[in-house]
Amino acid sequence: MIDTHAHLDALDDPAAAVARAREAGVTRIVTIGTDPSSWAKTLPIVEEHDGVYGVAGIHPHEAALHFDTDSLERLLTHPKIVGIGEIGLDYYRDYTPRDAQAKLFISQLALAKRMRLPVVIHNRAADEDTVSILGQWFDGTVVLHCFSSLPLLADAVEQGWYVSFAGNVTYANAEDLRNAARAVPAELILAETDSPYLAPQPVRGKTNEPAYLVHTVAALAEARGDEPDALAAQIDANATAAFRLP
Repeated sequence: MIDTHAHLDALDDPAAAVARAREAGVTRIVTIGTDPSSWAKTLPIVEEHDGVYGVAGIHPHEAALHFDTDSLERLLTHPKIVGIGEIGLDYYRDYTPRDAQAKLFISQLALAKRMRLPVVIHNRAADEDTVSILGQWFDGTVVLHCFSSLPLLADAVEQGWYVSFAGNVTYANAEDLRNAARAVPAELILAETDSPYLAPQPVRGKTNEPAYLVHTVAALAEARGDEPDALAAQIDANATAAFRLP
């Protein structure tokens, strides 16, 4: 089983979290670095642990940040950094100007295209602009992280984008998300924790971690009418393809 999106650098003890994940059957983790300080914490984690890979980029909340693009490009050449993300648009929080978010998004898509890397997309309340920018600027592999934008589903499926569900799909009021999970083709579905955020219902209120992915996969399997082990294997195969994992 693979957790396709975690923030191990935000956990108090990443090594212990990786060990607990393995005990739970989560043998691979993709951890996300969202700004230069996060990259600096993420790289040692991926280097120290087998089965842990990294994705690095600048989050839209940090769109006003001045950073050295060359340092990101150098990081992306590391053999265990397997994508650019999470990048995109956030019109819900609006922590940074929307034009700055778009400019940063486009520049990182150009970098991903040049380096032939997949992108992990953060999208909140920005469906139309997200689809428009991706359509104009990127034709590679797209992963929609923590999917919750139901109107975006048709575009995602048509474009062949991967759709990743987090712990919120397990919540009692999330039937719309479970309906979306039923509609995603088997070859495009992914699962994640987004830890330390969005702990699934059976452990809600706790700090989320990769070991808890089992609850999200179980909820997705129930919603889709799949066997949990079969769905976990399908998600593992999808993630291997999306991130070109060994």
